[in-house]
Amino acid sequence: MSFHQRINLITGKGGVGRTVVAVALAKSLALAGRNVLLVETGQPDEGFSPLGQYLGRANLDDEPRNVGPHLDACQLWANTGHELFARSVIPAGPLVTAALRSKPLRRFMNAAPSFYELGILYHFLHLVQLEERGGGKRYDAVVVDMPATGHTLALTSLPDVALRVVEKGPLASAMRRGQGFIHDAKVTAAWVVTLPETLPVSEAIELVDGLRRTRVPVGGILLNRFLPDPFSEAEHRVVDRWMAAEPLRGRFALERIVMAGESVSRLTESTGLPVIRLHEVARDAGDACAGLVAQFTDVNAVTGSSLG
Repeated sequence: MSFHQRINLITGKGGVGRTVVAVALAKSLALAGRNVLLVETGQPDEGFSPLGQYLGRANLDDEPRNVGPHLDACQLWANTGHELFARSVIPAGPLVTAALRSKPLRRFMNAAPSFYELGILYHFLHLVQLEERGGGKRYDAVVVDMPATGHTLALTSLPDVALRVVEKGPLASAMRRGQGFIHDAKVTAAWVVTLPETLPVSEAIELVDGLRRTRVPVGGILLNRFLPDPFSEAEHRVVDRWMAAEPLRGRFALERIVMAGESVSRLTESTGLPVIRLHEVARDAGDACAGLVAQFTDVNAVTGSSLG
């Protein structure tokens, strides 16, 4: 297990810690010396950035800004993607820009089926293809805090859907470039974040199936807030007898430990994917993001082995 792909898509249901995991992974890759771009989807003038709260920023815009050594961050805006695409095919750039900034037209384009996703994808393609002045790609690692599951699958399926409708022209060329990135296991990996609980595990398994249907390579499962089991089988039998005999404190914590182990087995058997255990950070251990960064920057995690 490693994070050697250039593009890492961090996805998962709401509430599993997807954003903090994305930030921690991006920071760990930056600490390893890679030039990293961290992105999330957003809207102009939204006024709040989930990523920003972990980066010391009230909000982010559509241009990459430096937020730390080797680390830039920004938002993916559908409007920016629409404008970039239109300017690439229509010579009258200023007129296109003025038209696309019309609020009624923007509302229509964001509401029209797949138009929002088209803009997000085109903006993303623009960013991953940015070059340094001396040549070569500006970023050798891109971490994407993906949107909610439905929007994620709409984005990952978009190139195939669009190419069934439009086979030639600038849009088709852009969609093929998108396929070249998101379908190539040497370039891209999706990482599904979940929690060691019954419902989140079921949802993670469903999401893996959905990603595979859209031909996105899945690198593995990031099992957040994992609790390692400190007991041997013999000790578990003793503890189980105590719990059965007396209403002892700690029952819920023990159940969480047992459920964590069962979650690993279920995820592995159902998906065939490796599971990285991101251990729960104690409340007195400081910032949760810093705790996750420390886990991701473990030499084995970054260069080739999973966290135990």
